[in-house]
Amino acid sequence: QVQLVESGGGLVQAGGSLRLSCAASGTIFSINAMGWYRQAPGKVRELVATITSGGSTNYLDSVRGRFTISRDNAKNTVYLQMNSLKPEDTGVYYCKVDIRWSAYWGQGTQVTVSS
Repeated sequence: QVQLVESGGGLVQAGGSLRLSCAASGTIFSINAMGWYRQAPGKVRELVATITSGGSTNYLDSVRGRFTISRDNAKNTVYLQMNSLKPEDTGVYYCKVDIRWSAYWGQGTQVTVSS
Protein backbone atom coordinates (compact mmCIF):
# COMPACT_ATOMS: atom_id res chain seq x y z
CA GLN A 1 0.00 0.00 0.00
CA VAL A 2 1.46 3.32 -1.14
CA GLN A 3 0.21 6.82 -0.43
CA LEU A 4 1.30 10.06 -2.07
CA VAL A 5 0.94 13.34 -0.23
CA GLU A 6 1.17 16.52 -2.28
CA SER A 7 1.77 20.02 -0.98
CA GLY A 8 2.83 23.45 -2.16
CA GLY A 9 -0.02 24.57 -4.39
CA GLY A 10 -1.64 27.94 -4.08
CA LEU A 11 -2.42 31.28 -5.67
CA VAL A 12 0.39 33.42 -7.07
CA GLN A 13 0.77 36.38 -9.39
CA ALA A 14 2.23 36.01 -12.85
CA GLY A 15 6.00 35.89 -12.61
CA GLY A 16 5.91 34.33 -9.17
CA SER A 17 7.16 30.97 -7.98
CA LEU A 18 5.86 27.88 -6.24
CA ARG A 19 7.50 24.66 -5.16
CA LEU A 20 5.41 21.51 -5.21
CA SER A 21 6.33 18.45 -3.17
CA CYS A 22 5.09 14.89 -3.36
CA ALA A 23 6.15 12.37 -0.73
CA ALA A 24 5.52 8.66 -1.07
CA SER A 25 5.01 6.46 1.97
CA GLY A 26 4.04 2.88 2.63
CA THR A 27 5.40 -0.33 1.21
CA ILE A 28 8.18 0.88 -1.05
CA PHE A 29 10.93 -1.32 -2.38
CA SER A 30 12.28 1.13 -4.91
CA ILE A 31 10.96 3.98 -6.99
CA ASN A 32 11.52 4.10 -10.70
CA ALA A 33 10.30 7.16 -12.59
CA MET A 34 8.54 10.06 -10.89
CA GLY A 35 6.65 12.83 -12.58
CA TRP A 36 4.20 15.69 -12.54
CA TYR A 37 1.07 16.11 -14.62
CA ARG A 38 -1.43 18.92 -14.78
CA GLN A 39 -4.99 19.40 -15.94
CA ALA A 40 -6.65 22.70 -16.71
CA PRO A 41 -10.45 23.06 -16.79
CA GLY A 42 -11.84 21.55 -19.97
CA LYS A 43 -8.45 20.17 -20.98
CA VAL A 44 -6.87 16.73 -20.92
CA ARG A 45 -4.26 15.84 -18.37
CA GLU A 46 -0.78 16.50 -19.73
CA LEU A 47 2.68 15.45 -18.70
CA VAL A 48 4.67 18.35 -17.28
CA ALA A 49 7.94 16.77 -16.23
CA THR A 50 9.49 13.42 -15.41
CA ILE A 51 12.65 12.25 -13.71
CA THR A 52 14.11 8.76 -13.74
CA SER A 53 15.88 7.00 -10.91
CA GLY A 54 19.13 7.94 -12.63
CA GLY A 55 18.24 11.62 -12.74
CA SER A 56 17.34 12.00 -16.41
CA THR A 57 14.62 14.60 -16.94
CA ASN A 58 12.07 15.54 -19.57
CA TYR A 59 9.83 18.59 -19.74
CA LEU A 60 6.77 19.82 -21.52
CA ASP A 61 8.02 22.33 -24.09
CA SER A 62 6.03 25.20 -22.62
CA VAL A 63 7.62 24.83 -19.17
CA ARG A 64 11.18 24.01 -20.14
CA GLY A 65 13.55 26.58 -18.68
CA ARG A 66 11.01 27.71 -16.09
CA PHE A 67 10.25 24.51 -14.18
CA THR A 68 12.73 22.14 -12.58
CA ILE A 69 11.93 18.63 -11.41
CA SER A 70 14.11 16.99 -8.78
CA ARG A 71 13.96 14.10 -6.35
CA ASP A 72 15.26 13.15 -2.94
CA ASN A 73 15.58 9.39 -2.95
CA ALA A 74 16.20 9.18 0.79
CA LYS A 75 12.85 10.87 1.41
CA ASN A 76 10.98 9.21 -1.47
CA THR A 77 9.99 12.69 -2.56
CA VAL A 78 9.73 14.46 -5.89
CA TYR A 79 9.67 18.23 -6.26
CA LEU A 80 8.64 20.66 -8.93
CA GLN A 81 10.14 24.13 -8.71
CA MET A 82 7.96 26.45 -10.75
CA ASN A 83 9.41 29.85 -11.65
CA SER A 84 8.20 32.66 -13.89
CA LEU A 85 4.68 31.35 -13.63
CA LYS A 86 2.15 32.31 -16.28
CA PRO A 87 -1.66 32.28 -16.17
CA GLU A 88 -1.65 29.36 -18.60
CA ASP A 89 0.13 27.29 -15.95
CA THR A 90 -3.08 27.29 -13.93
CA GLY A 91 -4.51 23.87 -13.23
CA VAL A 92 -4.55 20.91 -10.90
CA TYR A 93 -1.12 19.34 -10.58
CA TYR A 94 -0.78 15.63 -9.93
CA CYS A 95 2.31 13.68 -9.02
CA LYS A 96 2.84 10.14 -10.24
CA VAL A 97 5.27 7.60 -8.88
CA ASP A 98 6.20 4.29 -10.49
CA ILE A 99 7.00 1.57 -7.96
CA ARG A 100 7.85 -1.87 -9.27
CA TRP A 101 5.05 -2.63 -11.76
CA SER A 102 2.51 -0.15 -10.45
CA ALA A 103 1.81 3.54 -10.89
CA TYR A 104 0.49 5.66 -8.03
CA TRP A 105 -1.16 9.06 -8.25
CA GLY A 106 -1.49 11.90 -5.82
CA GLN A 107 -4.88 13.53 -5.32
CA GLY A 108 -3.78 16.76 -6.94
CA THR A 109 -3.03 20.27 -5.77
CA GLN A 110 -4.47 23.44 -7.26
CA VAL A 111 -2.12 25.99 -8.79
CA THR A 112 -3.66 29.30 -9.80
CA VAL A 113 -1.68 32.05 -11.49
CA SER A 114 -3.32 35.45 -11.75
CA SER A 115 -2.51 37.92 -14.50
